[in-house]
Amino acid sequence: MNVDISGPKILYETEWSLPVLGSFKLTETMVVSWIVMLVITLFCIWLTHDLKVEKISKRQALAEMIVEAADKFVIGNMGQKFAYMIPFVATLFAMSLVSNLISLFGVWSPTADLNTEITWAVVVFIMITIQKIKAGGVGGYLKSFTQPIPVLTPFNILSELSTPISMAFRHFGNILSGVVINGLIYGSLVLASNKLLGLIPGAVGSILSHVPVLAVGLPAILSFYFDWFTGVMQAYIFCVLTTMYIANAADEG
Repeated sequence: MNVDISGPKILYETEWSLPVLGSFKLTETMVVSWIVMLVITLFCIWLTHDLKVEKISKRQALAEMIVEAADKFVIGNMGQKFAYMIPFVATLFAMSLVSNLISLFGVWSPTADLNTEITWAVVVFIMITIQKIKAGGVGGYLKSFTQPIPVLTPFNILSELSTPISMAFRHFGNILSGVVINGLIYGSLVLASNKLLGLIPGAVGSILSHVPVLAVGLPAILSFYFDWFTGVMQAYIFCVLTTMYIANAADEG
């Protein structure tokens, strides 16, 4: 698979009527993100269509299995009182998973753009802050930055801000590294195939040098790890961190 590692392209740019908003850029990341949301929405509609109480279909059985897995994951990590978080965590996992794996179809992965992970991390950070304020009040939340001694306040603030930053960069770094490594390996094998087969004399060598023989097979095997395994694991880890941080924030009060 030939992977473009040059970064997301700007597909459209225009100026808003309100000058304060500045320039609007429609990037490849935004377009693919909308496609990801559409795919997930259509998949959910297909799964939940024509539900029955008895004699359920395999499609409904799959839907119930997914719901039960989401329930078990969230309640197991956060407790029953956070059952209302199940749709959010499930949506976050689905967005991350599909965004990670969509690169298998030769398009730019939204999670290879740091803006995507930062947006998710900021949302999680806001939810963490809300839980801390609910647990200890505004005063308790602000006072926590001065603990155990006031002189540590700047470091406590930095520690608080490091939460969304570390979440975003961890996910982004693993996904982008997989895209880059796959692209470099594929390009190297194409070049090696061109040079080696070009040593064959005559017209045969000239023709075969344009056929990336060495690039067949190995990139697909490596893709199983860098795309499938890493994509699934990073989506899982991001959701685990989300549930842990939010649950811990509620307990700090």
